[in-house]
Amino acid sequence: MISVIDYGAGNVGSVIRMIEKVGGSARRVSSPADIASAEKLILPGVGAFDYGMGQLTQRGLIEALNEAALQRKIPFLGICLGMQLMCNRSDEGSARGLAWIDADVKKFAFPEGAGVPVPHMSWNVVDIRNPNPLMDNALPRTRYYFVHSYRVTCNDESDIAATATYGGDTFVAAFSRDNLFGAQFHPEKSHRFGMDIMTKFVRLNNDQ
Repeated sequence: MISVIDYGAGNVGSVIRMIEKVGGSARRVSSPADIASAEKLILPGVGAFDYGMGQLTQRGLIEALNEAALQRKIPFLGICLGMQLMCNRSDEGSARGLAWIDADVKKFAFPEGAGVPVPHMSWNVVDIRNPNPLMDNALPRTRYYFVHSYRVTCNDESDIAATATYGGDTFVAAFSRDNLFGAQFHPEKSHRFGMDIMTKFVRLNNDQ
């Protein structure tokens, strides 16, 4: 069973439908008790960094999330804003992130007149950089759907699972460390490529 965290900042329904489409079971969770009993967690998200952290704090979820991710070490996937919240901080605001991954979130910055629109809204091919359970043996020309104005920069290159390039700027498309995974793209909107990611997450640790 995968628990998808509803904290008022993500399309939980789309993520749950994708999980069910690939044969998994999912539930919507929103309380510390729900998180404490979770076997696997997904933190989706769209919107502003400070708002997301504020919602997690106001709902009393931070301690339960830390316990699940850092002590119990259950599989944890952050999607889009959810990935960014796993980092130290963001140019988008002043709130401190969960700081599970040594990374910062920077705004896309292109030269004036470059003609590169922000937010980045498009399908992009990704390049696998380091072995990770969700993207190893990825489908040929693997591509995912992105919608974001800010990008993650990892301070430890070994955390970088995959990169993509937009407007000549190569950025972290996914990171992975131990039980923690982050995807800047939206697997729930990425058709067969997203289904491959979600299938791997559903099956993760099932043989243990």
